[in-house]
Amino acid sequence: MIAFSRQPPSPESAPDRNVLGGPLLPCSQAPLTGFLRDGCCRSVAGDSGSHTVCAVMTADFLNYTVAAGNDLVTPHPEWGFPGLEPGDRWCLCAARWLEAARAGHAPPVILEATHERALDIIPAELLHRHAAS
Repeated sequence: MIAFSRQPPSPESAPDRNVLGGPLLPCSQAPLTGFLRDGCCRSVAGDSGSHTVCAVMTADFLNYTVAAGNDLVTPHPEWGFPGLEPGDRWCLCAARWLEAARAGHAPPVILEATHERALDIIPAELLHRHAAS
């Protein structure tokens, strides 16, 4: 009898998990977000920015990020980007979110829609402290 060993799933085929250990929920369909523009803050090969944090935009954060050189407010229709407003949900780069947190400007986080790979960059306690209510 020949025994076949089952290979563990590759990271690309494993189910996406959130920072709470459950299934990754969508972040936003309107505006459509995510590195893959599928509404989810997935971590995929080629996403060097790790767009894994689902955050609720605030005026404070949007002003901060524009001043830091990452304008998320101005629409760019040529890229399919509508520009963000307070209240919109958006997948942020984990390092940018951490930078904003350290500067006192972090937007609230939707933990169920934040990919577990964000924990490679951001301490879990910090994410929990900024969880949206």
